[in-house]
Amino acid sequence: MRALVVDRAAGPAAVRDLPEPAPPPGGVVVRVEATGLCRSDWHAWAGHDDDVAFPHVPGHELAGEIVAVGAGVERWTAGRRVTVPFVCGCGRCEWCRQGDAQVCPQQTQPGFTHWGSFAEQVVLHAADANLVALPDGLDAGAAAALGCRFATAYRGLVARARLRSGETLLVVGAGGVGLSAAMIGRAIGARVVVVDRHDRALAAARDLGADHVVRVGGTPEETAAAILETAEGGAHVAVDAVGHPDAAAAAILSLRRRGRHVQIGLLPPVDGHPRVPMARVIGWELDVLGSHGMAAADYPALLRLVADGALQPQRLVERTIGLAEAADLLPRFDAADLAGLTIIDPRLP
Repeated sequence: MRALVVDRAAGPAAVRDLPEPAPPPGGVVVRVEATGLCRSDWHAWAGHDDDVAFPHVPGHELAGEIVAVGAGVERWTAGRRVTVPFVCGCGRCEWCRQGDAQVCPQQTQPGFTHWGSFAEQVVLHAADANLVALPDGLDAGAAAALGCRFATAYRGLVARARLRSGETLLVVGAGGVGLSAAMIGRAIGARVVVVDRHDRALAAARDLGADHVVRVGGTPEETAAAILETAEGGAHVAVDAVGHPDAAAAAILSLRRRGRHVQIGLLPPVDGHPRVPMARVIGWELDVLGSHGMAAADYPALLRLVADGALQPQRLVERTIGLAEAADLLPRFDAADLAGLTIIDPRLP
Protein backbone atom coordinates (compact mmCIF):
# COMPACT_ATOMS: atom_id res chain seq x y z
CA MET A 1 0.00 0.00 0.00
CA ARG A 2 1.02 3.64 -0.44
CA ALA A 3 1.59 5.67 2.71
CA LEU A 4 3.08 8.96 3.85
CA VAL A 5 6.14 8.19 5.99
CA VAL A 6 8.18 10.45 8.30
CA ASP A 7 11.56 8.95 9.27
CA ARG A 8 12.45 11.34 12.11
CA ALA A 9 10.91 14.14 14.13
CA ALA A 10 10.58 17.33 12.05
CA GLY A 11 12.12 15.51 9.09
CA PRO A 12 10.96 15.25 5.48
CA ALA A 13 7.74 13.41 4.67
CA ALA A 14 7.68 11.05 1.69
CA VAL A 15 5.20 8.75 -0.02
CA ARG A 16 6.37 5.13 -0.08
CA ASP A 17 5.12 1.61 -0.71
CA LEU A 18 4.65 -0.40 2.51
CA PRO A 19 3.33 -3.91 3.17
CA GLU A 20 -0.43 -4.14 3.64
CA PRO A 21 -1.26 -4.55 7.36
CA ALA A 22 -2.96 -7.57 8.90
CA PRO A 23 -5.80 -7.18 11.42
CA PRO A 24 -4.73 -7.75 15.04
CA PRO A 25 -6.86 -9.81 17.46
CA GLY A 26 -9.95 -7.74 18.24
CA GLY A 27 -9.11 -5.22 15.51
CA VAL A 28 -9.77 -4.50 11.86
CA VAL A 29 -8.07 -3.10 8.79
CA VAL A 30 -9.89 -0.20 7.10
CA ARG A 31 -9.37 0.95 3.53
CA VAL A 32 -9.10 4.72 3.93
CA GLU A 33 -11.47 6.80 1.79
CA ALA A 34 -10.67 10.12 3.45
CA THR A 35 -8.48 11.35 6.30
CA GLY A 36 -8.08 14.82 7.72
CA LEU A 37 -4.87 16.82 8.01
CA CYS A 38 -4.82 18.96 11.13
CA ARG A 39 -2.60 20.67 13.66
CA SER A 40 -2.39 17.53 15.82
CA ASP A 41 -0.75 15.74 12.90
CA TRP A 42 1.77 18.57 12.70
CA HIS A 43 2.51 18.15 16.43
CA ALA A 44 3.16 14.45 15.82
CA TRP A 45 5.45 15.27 12.88
CA ALA A 46 7.33 17.83 15.02
CA GLY A 47 8.01 15.29 17.78
CA HIS A 48 5.83 16.98 20.43
CA ASP A 49 4.06 13.72 21.34
CA ASP A 50 5.98 11.15 23.38
CA ASP A 51 3.84 8.30 22.01
CA VAL A 52 5.15 8.74 18.45
CA ALA A 53 8.01 6.45 17.42
CA PHE A 54 9.81 7.07 14.13
CA PRO A 55 9.67 6.10 11.34
CA HIS A 56 5.99 6.95 11.49
CA VAL A 57 2.82 7.20 9.40
CA PRO A 58 0.63 10.07 10.76
CA GLY A 59 -3.13 10.46 10.44
CA HIS A 60 -5.83 10.10 13.09
CA GLU A 61 -9.24 11.18 11.75
CA LEU A 62 -10.62 8.96 9.03
CA ALA A 63 -13.50 7.32 7.25
CA GLY A 64 -13.38 4.17 5.18
CA GLU A 65 -14.47 0.60 4.57
CA ILE A 66 -13.52 -2.45 6.63
CA VAL A 67 -11.49 -4.85 4.48
CA ALA A 68 -10.23 -7.37 7.06
CA VAL A 69 -11.44 -8.44 10.50
CA GLY A 70 -9.30 -9.91 13.28
CA ALA A 71 -10.09 -12.84 15.57
CA GLY A 72 -12.61 -12.05 18.30
CA VAL A 73 -14.42 -9.19 16.55
CA GLU A 74 -18.17 -9.75 16.92
CA ARG A 75 -19.97 -6.61 15.77
CA TRP A 76 -18.24 -5.81 12.48
CA THR A 77 -17.75 -7.44 9.09
CA ALA A 78 -15.89 -6.54 5.92
CA GLY A 79 -17.69 -4.05 3.72
CA ARG A 80 -19.04 -1.79 6.51
CA ARG A 81 -18.27 1.94 6.23
CA VAL A 82 -17.02 3.34 9.52
CA THR A 83 -15.27 6.14 11.30
CA VAL A 84 -13.57 5.96 14.67
CA PRO A 85 -12.71 8.34 17.52
CA PHE A 86 -9.06 9.33 17.40
CA VAL A 87 -8.84 8.03 20.99
CA CYS A 88 -9.63 4.32 20.95
CA GLY A 89 -10.31 2.76 24.35
CA CYS A 90 -9.41 -0.79 25.34
CA GLY A 91 -13.10 -1.61 25.94
CA ARG A 92 -12.36 -3.42 29.20
CA CYS A 93 -11.20 -0.98 31.90
CA GLU A 94 -13.43 0.93 34.33
CA TRP A 95 -13.22 4.10 32.23
CA CYS A 96 -14.38 2.34 29.07
CA ARG A 97 -17.13 0.48 30.94
CA GLN A 98 -18.53 3.79 32.23
CA GLY A 99 -18.47 5.36 28.75
CA ASP A 100 -15.28 7.43 29.09
CA ALA A 101 -13.04 5.67 26.58
CA GLN A 102 -11.45 9.02 25.68
CA VAL A 103 -9.43 8.83 28.93
CA CYS A 104 -8.72 5.07 28.82
CA PRO A 105 -5.28 4.37 30.37
CA GLN A 106 -4.64 1.71 27.70
CA GLN A 107 -5.90 3.83 24.81
CA THR A 108 -4.53 3.62 21.31
CA GLN A 109 -4.51 6.48 18.82
CA PRO A 110 -3.98 5.94 15.10
CA GLY A 111 -1.28 8.30 13.94
CA PHE A 112 0.25 8.54 17.42
CA THR A 113 0.57 5.24 19.30
CA HIS A 114 0.70 3.31 16.01
CA TRP A 115 0.78 4.01 12.29
CA GLY A 116 -2.14 6.07 11.15
CA SER A 117 -4.42 6.87 8.25
CA PHE A 118 -2.16 8.83 5.87
CA ALA A 119 -2.14 5.57 3.95
CA GLU A 120 -4.36 3.43 1.78
CA GLN A 121 -5.06 1.14 4.76
CA VAL A 122 -4.97 1.56 8.55
CA VAL A 123 -5.24 -0.79 11.54
CA LEU A 124 -7.80 0.02 14.25
CA HIS A 125 -7.78 -1.75 17.61
CA ALA A 126 -10.62 -2.93 19.90
CA ALA A 127 -13.07 -2.62 17.04
CA ASP A 128 -16.18 -3.67 18.98
CA ALA A 129 -15.61 -0.84 21.47
CA ASN A 130 -14.56 1.92 19.07
CA LEU A 131 -15.93 1.74 15.55
CA VAL A 132 -18.85 3.96 14.55
CA ALA A 133 -21.07 3.04 11.61
CA LEU A 134 -21.49 5.82 9.06
CA PRO A 135 -24.97 6.87 7.94
CA ASP A 136 -25.83 6.18 4.31
CA GLY A 137 -25.08 9.13 2.07
CA LEU A 138 -22.62 10.88 4.38
CA ASP A 139 -19.65 12.12 2.36
CA ALA A 140 -16.34 10.48 3.28
CA GLY A 141 -14.60 13.82 3.84
CA ALA A 142 -17.33 15.04 6.18
CA ALA A 143 -17.35 11.67 7.95
CA ALA A 144 -13.59 11.84 8.53
CA ALA A 145 -14.04 15.17 10.33
CA LEU A 146 -16.34 13.46 12.83
CA GLY A 147 -13.43 11.35 14.10
CA CYS A 148 -11.56 14.25 15.66
CA ARG A 149 -12.45 17.87 15.14
CA PHE A 150 -16.24 17.77 15.31
CA ALA A 151 -16.26 15.07 18.00
CA THR A 152 -13.69 16.89 20.12
CA ALA A 153 -15.52 20.21 19.79
CA TYR A 154 -18.89 18.57 20.48
CA ARG A 155 -17.76 16.88 23.67
CA GLY A 156 -15.88 20.00 24.80
CA LEU A 157 -18.94 22.21 24.45
CA VAL A 158 -21.77 19.82 25.35
CA ALA A 159 -20.34 17.37 27.90
CA ARG A 160 -17.55 19.45 29.45
CA ALA A 161 -18.64 23.12 29.32
CA ARG A 162 -22.39 22.33 29.13
CA LEU A 163 -22.98 25.20 26.75
CA ARG A 164 -26.61 26.33 26.72
CA SER A 165 -28.80 28.10 24.21
CA GLY A 166 -28.59 31.87 24.65
CA GLU A 167 -25.09 31.86 26.14
CA THR A 168 -22.10 33.52 24.49
CA LEU A 169 -19.43 31.20 23.11
CA LEU A 170 -15.97 32.55 22.29
CA VAL A 171 -13.82 30.49 19.94
CA VAL A 172 -10.16 31.52 19.70
CA GLY A 173 -8.75 30.16 16.45
CA ALA A 174 -10.75 29.55 13.28
CA GLY A 175 -9.02 26.38 12.14
CA GLY A 176 -10.75 23.05 11.74
CA VAL A 177 -11.62 22.46 15.40
CA GLY A 178 -12.47 26.14 15.97
CA LEU A 179 -14.85 26.29 13.02
CA SER A 180 -16.35 22.98 14.14
CA ALA A 181 -16.94 24.50 17.58
CA ALA A 182 -18.55 27.58 16.02
CA MET A 183 -20.91 25.41 13.96
CA ILE A 184 -21.84 23.30 16.99
CA GLY A 185 -22.39 26.43 19.08
CA ARG A 186 -24.81 27.75 16.48
CA ALA A 187 -26.62 24.40 16.36
CA ILE A 188 -27.07 24.58 20.15
CA GLY A 189 -28.40 28.15 19.94
CA ALA A 190 -25.45 30.04 21.46
CA ARG A 191 -24.25 33.47 20.38
CA VAL A 192 -20.91 32.75 18.71
CA VAL A 193 -17.86 35.05 18.59
CA VAL A 194 -14.83 33.82 16.63
CA VAL A 195 -11.34 35.30 16.91
CA ASP A 196 -8.45 34.78 14.51
CA ARG A 197 -5.51 36.60 12.94
CA HIS A 198 -6.36 35.70 9.34
CA ASP A 199 -9.05 37.30 7.22
CA ARG A 200 -9.75 34.11 5.25
CA ALA A 201 -10.41 32.15 8.43
CA LEU A 202 -12.71 34.86 9.74
CA ALA A 203 -14.59 34.97 6.46
CA ALA A 204 -15.12 31.21 6.74
CA ALA A 205 -16.40 31.62 10.31
CA ARG A 206 -18.82 34.30 9.21
CA ASP A 207 -20.03 32.16 6.31
CA LEU A 208 -20.62 29.25 8.71
CA GLY A 209 -22.84 31.32 10.97
CA ALA A 210 -20.69 33.11 13.55
CA ASP A 211 -22.56 36.10 14.99
CA HIS A 212 -19.39 38.17 15.32
CA VAL A 213 -15.79 37.81 14.16
CA VAL A 214 -12.81 39.70 15.55
CA ARG A 215 -9.44 40.04 13.86
CA VAL A 216 -6.76 40.30 16.51
CA GLY A 217 -3.07 40.72 17.05
CA GLY A 218 -0.95 41.90 19.95
CA THR A 219 -0.96 40.74 23.56
CA PRO A 220 -3.59 38.49 25.18
CA GLU A 221 -4.77 41.51 27.17
CA GLU A 222 -5.29 43.52 23.98
CA THR A 223 -7.10 40.60 22.39
CA ALA A 224 -9.38 40.23 25.41
CA ALA A 225 -10.17 43.97 25.36
CA ALA A 226 -11.24 43.71 21.72
CA ILE A 227 -13.40 40.68 22.46
CA LEU A 228 -15.06 42.31 25.47
CA GLU A 229 -16.22 45.15 23.23
CA THR A 230 -18.24 42.55 21.32
CA ALA A 231 -19.14 40.14 24.13
CA GLU A 232 -20.40 42.59 26.75
CA GLY A 233 -19.64 41.26 30.20
CA GLY A 234 -17.49 38.49 28.76
CA ALA A 235 -18.19 35.06 27.31
CA HIS A 236 -19.93 32.30 29.23
CA VAL A 237 -17.75 29.68 27.51
CA ALA A 238 -14.39 30.13 25.78
CA VAL A 239 -12.40 27.64 23.74
CA ASP A 240 -8.71 27.73 22.87
CA ALA A 241 -8.76 25.90 19.55
CA VAL A 242 -5.19 26.91 18.68
CA GLY A 243 -2.95 25.45 21.35
CA HIS A 244 -0.79 28.46 22.17
CA PRO A 245 -0.20 30.19 25.54
CA ASP A 246 -1.37 33.53 24.14
CA ALA A 247 -4.56 31.98 22.77
CA ALA A 248 -5.33 30.25 26.07
CA ALA A 249 -4.64 33.46 28.02
CA ALA A 250 -6.81 35.56 25.70
CA ALA A 251 -9.67 33.06 26.01
CA ILE A 252 -9.47 33.00 29.81
CA LEU A 253 -9.23 36.79 30.10
CA SER A 254 -12.33 37.14 27.88
CA LEU A 255 -14.58 35.12 30.19
CA ARG A 256 -17.17 36.61 32.49
CA ARG A 257 -16.99 35.80 36.19
CA ARG A 258 -17.60 32.09 36.83
CA GLY A 259 -17.19 31.37 33.13
CA ARG A 260 -15.95 28.09 31.66
CA HIS A 261 -12.79 27.66 29.60
CA VAL A 262 -12.26 24.56 27.44
CA GLN A 263 -8.69 23.76 26.41
CA ILE A 264 -8.79 21.77 23.18
CA GLY A 265 -5.64 22.94 21.38
CA LEU A 266 -2.48 21.12 22.48
CA LEU A 267 -0.20 23.35 24.55
CA PRO A 268 3.50 22.48 24.20
CA PRO A 269 5.30 23.48 27.41
CA VAL A 270 7.14 26.81 27.63
CA ASP A 271 10.03 26.67 30.12
CA GLY A 272 8.51 23.49 31.51
CA HIS A 273 4.85 24.54 31.82
CA PRO A 274 2.25 26.39 29.74
CA ARG A 275 1.64 29.90 31.04
CA VAL A 276 -1.98 30.68 31.82
CA PRO A 277 -3.44 33.56 33.91
CA MET A 278 -4.20 31.52 37.02
CA ALA A 279 -4.80 34.61 39.17
CA ARG A 280 -7.89 35.34 37.04
CA VAL A 281 -8.95 31.69 37.23
CA ILE A 282 -8.84 31.81 41.03
CA GLY A 283 -10.22 35.31 41.56
CA TRP A 284 -13.20 34.92 39.20
CA GLU A 285 -13.85 31.25 40.01
CA LEU A 286 -13.41 30.17 36.42
CA ASP A 287 -13.67 26.55 35.38
CA VAL A 288 -10.75 25.33 33.25
CA LEU A 289 -11.68 22.11 31.47
CA GLY A 290 -9.69 19.74 29.35
CA SER A 291 -11.34 17.95 26.44
CA HIS A 292 -9.73 14.95 24.79
CA GLY A 293 -11.79 13.55 21.96
CA MET A 294 -15.07 11.68 22.44
CA ALA A 295 -15.96 8.05 23.05
CA ALA A 296 -17.76 6.03 20.37
CA ALA A 297 -20.70 5.66 22.77
CA ASP A 298 -21.37 9.42 22.52
CA TYR A 299 -21.56 9.58 18.72
CA PRO A 300 -25.33 8.95 18.33
CA ALA A 301 -26.25 12.45 19.60
CA LEU A 302 -23.72 14.05 17.26
CA LEU A 303 -24.92 11.98 14.32
CA ARG A 304 -28.52 13.02 15.04
CA LEU A 305 -27.53 16.65 14.57
CA VAL A 306 -25.99 15.69 11.23
CA ALA A 307 -29.03 13.65 10.19
CA ASP A 308 -31.38 16.50 11.14
CA GLY A 309 -29.35 18.99 9.10
CA ALA A 310 -28.59 21.16 12.14
CA LEU A 311 -24.91 20.35 11.66
CA GLN A 312 -23.39 20.09 8.19
CA PRO A 313 -19.74 18.98 8.47
CA GLN A 314 -19.42 18.84 4.67
CA ARG A 315 -19.54 22.66 4.60
CA LEU A 316 -16.22 22.73 6.42
CA VAL A 317 -14.30 20.72 3.82
CA GLU A 318 -12.31 23.26 1.82
CA ARG A 319 -9.94 21.08 -0.21
CA THR A 320 -9.12 17.47 -0.99
CA ILE A 321 -5.53 16.52 -1.80
CA GLY A 322 -3.49 13.39 -2.47
CA LEU A 323 -0.66 11.87 -0.44
CA ALA A 324 2.10 13.63 -2.39
CA GLU A 325 0.64 17.07 -1.75
CA ALA A 326 0.07 16.12 1.88
CA ALA A 327 3.75 15.20 2.23
CA ASP A 328 4.65 18.70 1.07
CA LEU A 329 2.06 20.44 3.26
CA LEU A 330 2.54 18.59 6.57
CA PRO A 331 5.91 20.13 7.62
CA ARG A 332 4.62 23.66 7.06
CA PHE A 333 1.03 23.12 8.17
CA ASP A 334 1.51 25.06 11.40
CA ALA A 335 2.19 28.26 9.43
CA ALA A 336 -0.16 27.65 6.49
CA ASP A 337 -2.87 30.28 5.90
CA LEU A 338 -5.80 27.89 5.48
CA ALA A 339 -9.50 28.04 6.25
CA GLY A 340 -11.67 24.98 6.65
CA LEU A 341 -10.66 21.33 6.55
CA THR A 342 -7.97 19.76 4.40
CA ILE A 343 -8.92 16.20 3.51
CA ILE A 344 -6.49 13.63 2.10
CA ASP A 345 -7.76 10.99 -0.31
CA PRO A 346 -5.02 8.30 -0.31
CA ARG A 347 -6.34 7.02 -3.63
CA LEU A 348 -5.13 10.24 -5.29
CA PRO A 349 -1.47 10.64 -6.35
